[in-house]
Amino acid sequence: MKERRNLLEGPRGKALCGLPTRSQRISYDSFKLISQAYEVLSEPKKRDLYDQGGEQAIKDGGMGGGGSPMDIFNMFFGGGGRMPQRDRRGKNVVHQLTVTLEEMYNGTKRKLALQKNVICGKCEGYGGKKGALQTCGSCKGRGVEIKVQQIGPGMIQQIQTMCAECQGEGERFNSKDRCKTCNGHKVERKKKILEVHIDKGMKGGQKIPFHGEGDQEPGLEPGDVVIVLDQQDHPVYQRQEDDLHMKMNIKLVEALCGFKKTIRTLDGRVLIITSSPGKVVKANDVRCVHNEGMPIHKDPYDRGQLIIQFQVEFPDKHWLPEHLLPQLEALLPPRDEQLISDDMEEVDLKEMDRSYSQQKSGSSGGGKPSFEDIDDDEGGGHGVQCQQQ
Repeated sequence: MKERRNLLEGPRGKALCGLPTRSQRISYDSFKLISQAYEVLSEPKKRDLYDQGGEQAIKDGGMGGGGSPMDIFNMFFGGGGRMPQRDRRGKNVVHQLTVTLEEMYNGTKRKLALQKNVICGKCEGYGGKKGALQTCGSCKGRGVEIKVQQIGPGMIQQIQTMCAECQGEGERFNSKDRCKTCNGHKVERKKKILEVHIDKGMKGGQKIPFHGEGDQEPGLEPGDVVIVLDQQDHPVYQRQEDDLHMKMNIKLVEALCGFKKTIRTLDGRVLIITSSPGKVVKANDVRCVHNEGMPIHKDPYDRGQLIIQFQVEFPDKHWLPEHLLPQLEALLPPRDEQLISDDMEEVDLKEMDRSYSQQKSGSSGGGKPSFEDIDDDEGGGHGVQCQQQ
């Protein structure tokens, strides 16, 4: 007990800096394991024995003592300084492909050229002359370099990095024995053409995987090439899920007296839409055409809705001679009557200077425009649910 106390305390019974508290102090047996582990990491021959056969190989080689000397490193460092196992599968390669709304509506095929690593055909992934592969002298075949430093009395720290000479392989060729095609890298760059099938109704952000088409590497299963669709903006249509939204300008006479308009669809057809005479279309009114939106993915015979928001164009001022205004007024719904008294003040209504309005808006810090379009109860292009006729 006295011997153990001397290991854990410094002069005059004071605890050494950096050591655990009394409830967490390591035992003398653990201290022995740390010392033995330090010997394994410090001596290349013992380290090689441990890498090849573990603790038993060290015991057979002449090192005794109970318990594994590397168990303490498993507890502190999660692996005892061994070379970490490499992934058995290569990484996926992600590529973004820009597509038009027409391509997503009609479906199409696109050819995509990419550069990828393939196993060298000259050396068949060996990297050089058969039988000329040598153990890396820097890491002694371990693929990693271990540096050990003492951080306190009886405490050591190991730092493990990939060997720069062999790139973690543990083996390497001399320059004269390397494959001239791949320069010892075991792989070479090749061009690969992929045919991408874009189905009707696919959406932006959707992924199309090509299994096993990623970079090749000896001993590893190739990863995938993943194509991510990037939908371009369209000058007429805006897509929201499976619905298509558009805006249509109509004259005031069309809004009041009815109209016939044509719309060209994304597959080249021409639709005729009609508003009956006497059925008024107000500004920002929304109408829809069933089954003329985007095709439903994997069910292309079913489509979303085509949603149309109408913008009414009013005529320029002074478009009607003043003497004809009474005739027009007689055809329109009557005015609302206003009660006017002598104590009210009459003012002039002027044209608004929009540049002045925007300047005032910017100086106020809000940054919002002074004039905003306000949809009436029937308007609003978001989340529109059309009624069945």
